[in-house]
Amino acid sequence: MKGKQVVLMRIHIGEHDRWDGKPLYRAIVELLRLKGFRGATVLRGIMGFGGSSIIHTSSILRLSEDLPIVIEVIDEEEKIREILPELERMIEGGIVTLERVSVVIDRKHGEK
Repeated sequence: MKGKQVVLMRIHIGEHDRWDGKPLYRAIVELLRLKGFRGATVLRGIMGFGGSSIIHTSSILRLSEDLPIVIEVIDEEEKIREILPELERMIEGGIVTLERVSVVIDRKHGEK
């Protein structure tokens, strides 16, 4: 993949969003793995707000039950676009963005 133009997909959801009784972020990562994506990373935000304009924060003074979650995935554009209909069914509230990126280093652990 090194030197190629690929797509970075970011999925913005809430920590307490669910799909089939499990956390939505977990269900999405499991789906991506099942579909053969190269990898996915789940990031938990310490503060943010979405369409409701309610601020969610991890501050001790204001304990939030629904912190922001971002799932990042980098893969071929065709593969990303194929998964979008499934994600649209799963995501009740959130946003998915796509952007073209260039891979400059692509190495598995232990590779030189």
